[in-house]
Amino acid sequence: MRVHRERAESALEAVLPPAAMAPQRLHEAMRYAVLGGGKRVRPLLAYAAGEAAGADPARVDQVAVALELIHVYSLVHDDLPCMDDDVLRRGRATVHVAFDEPTALLVGDSLQSLAFQVLAQRPLADAPESQLGMLLTLARASGSRGMAGGQAVDLHSQGRSLSLAELEFMHIHKTGALIGAAVSLGGACGRLEQAQMDGMAHFARFIGLAFQVVDDVLDATASTETLGKTAGKDAAHDKPTYVSVLGVSGARAFADELLADALGGLEVLGERGLRLAQLGRFIVSRTS
Repeated sequence: MRVHRERAESALEAVLPPAAMAPQRLHEAMRYAVLGGGKRVRPLLAYAAGEAAGADPARVDQVAVALELIHVYSLVHDDLPCMDDDVLRRGRATVHVAFDEPTALLVGDSLQSLAFQVLAQRPLADAPESQLGMLLTLARASGSRGMAGGQAVDLHSQGRSLSLAELEFMHIHKTGALIGAAVSLGGACGRLEQAQMDGMAHFARFIGLAFQVVDDVLDATASTETLGKTAGKDAAHDKPTYVSVLGVSGARAFADELLADALGGLEVLGERGLRLAQLGRFIVSRTS
């Protein structure tokens, strides 16, 4: 994990415009938002999937960068006063606090555009149509049928009670879509049989939900210092969560069930799925 986090950090550093390049304030804010923090879970999943598919790591670098740029853009926008109105992210001031709201909005816009530029600017698959499919995968995972749509449901659900099925629908889109894209795009940089691709997609679907369940538990039980972001904000905003529906112990048990289901999807990969399995266990056992 350390090696691949460092690899992702170097790749992000190389892709982001220099802070001294005009417009300097925007580029400085983009680098502030992206570099030097975060678990890099989506890049790690892409690298693990790429390893399972026998992919060239240099190809997976570009996928890892694109995924993290989309993820960070979503965090920058989520933290804005018009959404979650948060002042702390990754242990420091959110972008709109460190700079200003218009700059934060443009940072998110620019990171989103840069993600697709990265995914399109060099060969990442053996066939051009395969790379077009990769662009389509990221677009769907990011938009109204994926992450942005899940966020819309989340905002609309504040102050309401949701069933477990409704929570799952929201988070399959808000959190799970980009995690699924990470596994799919990493695998697309190499070669897999259809059954292996299906197994990895099964893993990604269940581990994406497990990631959110654990996030909900940590928001309710961990400190702000541990999380690097404001703890307890789900309850403060009256958001429906797995904790509000299942309780802390019930949510933890549900995360374990989801992990078991996720790992079942990797059986078709044999030893090639080792890194994905290890990351799945890390996602469920993490403390921040």
